[in-house]
Amino acid sequence: MILGDLEKRVLQFLWETSEADAKQVHVALTKRRGGALNTIQSTLDRLFKKDLLTRQKQGHAYYYRARVGKEELVAQLIQNVTCDFISEGEDSLIAAFSSFSAGLDDDKLSQLEKLIQQQRQLRSQEVSDAD
Repeated sequence: MILGDLEKRVLQFLWETSEADAKQVHVALTKRRGGALNTIQSTLDRLFKKDLLTRQKQGHAYYYRARVGKEELVAQLIQNVTCDFISEGEDSLIAAFSSFSAGLDDDKLSQLEKLIQQQRQLRSQEVSDAD
């Protein structure tokens, strides 16, 4: 799945706002850059069709919410890209991740270590629950 710049900005806005209609998104995102309401409506519809937004009709307008959180979407995007380029058992993903993490500061590396530890604990619990 590929997301355009405007799609990313709309998602970011909805993660911060929780819910909005096309007019609210238009006002928030086009203050600095300009743009047509129709473009925002089309972008919201595309994100809905990509299953990234939910919508509910209230009166004459749809109100949109993000269906997935930021972390979940990033994980999906990483998985989509890596599935295209990395075959099973290949260590390219680990090597790429290691290269990326070289630019992280000590606090971010500590957070990463903590998250990896949490994943290991979850996996151990799942294995022992399955037994």
